[in-house]
Amino acid sequence: MTADQDGSHPPQRLGLLLAWHGSVTQARMKKALSAAGLTPRHAMTLMHLEDGPISQRALAERLEVDPSVLVGILNDLEGDGLAERRRDPADRRRHNVAITVAGSTALGKTNAALDEVEQGLFAGLSAGDQDVLRALLARIDTRADEFDCQE
Repeated sequence: MTADQDGSHPPQRLGLLLAWHGSVTQARMKKALSAAGLTPRHAMTLMHLEDGPISQRALAERLEVDPSVLVGILNDLEGDGLAERRRDPADRRRHNVAITVAGSTALGKTNAALDEVEQGLFAGLSAGDQDVLRALLARIDTRADEFDCQE
């Protein structure tokens, strides 16, 4: 950023500053994820499956995606052997989704790649600073209903 003639810096628009840092972060994360063989949506889906099987409907709600979008994501993950859908024995109309052993292995590689990116991004922040940043980001109004995620 260049200084004005009087030596001062122009005011920084907080939204643009956040967008810039978000773009840089997204590019680094996508690169790390692609090295691990996943897209951001696939990685997020596997992360939600890490705690155990979940109904397909509940998974769509957690991911904040339309169920039809989730079907495509799950088709990809199943095709790669990373997740599987099974009928719920208690309700045959419902599908439960689970991560596979291969999915857990891919998620381990993904988490290692993301850890490396985050270490670089946040090297200048203490653990306390990172907690403050998380709390501040949680207070920003970024409702998914106004956003169309394009990978």
